[in-house]
Amino acid sequence: MPGPLEGIRVLDMTWALAGPFCSMILADLGAEVIKVENPDGGDPSRKNFPFIKEVSSYFLSVNRGKKSVTVNLQHPRGKEIIRGLVKRSDILLENFRPGVMDRLGLGYKALREVNPRIIYAACSGFGQTSPYAKRPAYDVIVQGMGGTLSITGEADGGPVRVGYSIGDLGGGVFTALGILSALHEREKSGEGQMVDVSMLDCQMAFLENAFARYFATGEIPERIGTRHPVLTPFQAYPTRDGYLVVAAARDPFWQKFCKVIQREDLVTDPRFKGNQIRTRNHKELEKEVVQALKSKSTVEWVELMIREDIPCGPVNRVDELAQDPHTAAREMIAEVKHSKAGNLRVVNSPIKLSRTPVRLEKANPELGENTEEILTGLLGYRREEITSLREEKVI
Repeated sequence: MPGPLEGIRVLDMTWALAGPFCSMILADLGAEVIKVENPDGGDPSRKNFPFIKEVSSYFLSVNRGKKSVTVNLQHPRGKEIIRGLVKRSDILLENFRPGVMDRLGLGYKALREVNPRIIYAACSGFGQTSPYAKRPAYDVIVQGMGGTLSITGEADGGPVRVGYSIGDLGGGVFTALGILSALHEREKSGEGQMVDVSMLDCQMAFLENAFARYFATGEIPERIGTRHPVLTPFQAYPTRDGYLVVAAARDPFWQKFCKVIQREDLVTDPRFKGNQIRTRNHKELEKEVVQALKSKSTVEWVELMIREDIPCGPVNRVDELAQDPHTAAREMIAEVKHSKAGNLRVVNSPIKLSRTPVRLEKANPELGENTEEILTGLLGYRREEITSLREEKVI
């Protein structure tokens, strides 16, 4: 069964992470994604280590299932190719700094004249209308400016970057949502529109609870380690051999938790009676809980607590998660075939659809792997024209 986005064509002019992650989501769901790259080396992420049989694992991780064409955007004939592809596409996705595509003559205003139905999605660090629009932006920049670093880390430590690129990935996910919303609206209006997503805005959206507390109390949220600002216990605790995460703030869970760790006296302790009081006295409670949990291993505690339906789990390393029964049951590791490197493992899509499931088959394309296919099959270029384009270094 084809994916739900079969028949949708995406002209992907993105590079690095936020944009490619967005277009990969669309490719996973069945869209035809044509990745446009510079003939002189392509997406710089192709050079990111580590490599698997000369294939960048970084590039593979966000570019599976796509086609690749090489086009020199500075050349008039290259721009002509892009306009031809826009005529035959549903979506154009780019993550340049605002103004770059306009200077190339390929901005939204110009391209909607070519195809009024085009959905033009721009994912940038600060969006099209920010006073910071022209600044460079990478993941750690928006994590920092977006408040994420200010609330991540231990209370007595400095700012800590989230362990994966939430600044980039958040931008990619929200851009995909914007694109799908615009696609749905186009069914009614028949017209495309521009989708403008700022990675910094996405960080603010993720900080919903921090802002909610700030608006309610005027207090500035701070770093508090793994614990929750308004729920207790709700954090990671050390065990005899590792760490355990527990979310037992609701009184029924709290009471069972105390029973399992053989500290039922904590239930009636006035310092810990009710979630709000426990949160206020979290330091005293943490000392008691840490002492109790050191008596057993993480696996032993998980087994005992799950038996009582207490929300908990181990703090897994990546290798442990890769081998977890959940990962196998949910088919969250898939194999894709690369034209040169053979079968490669990737993390599967988390979206499970009952009638039109995601099926990963192809790895990332080689640079320009589909250039001739697209130019001849989609745009009708003749062989001699393609030869001329190569001689002029257009493709």
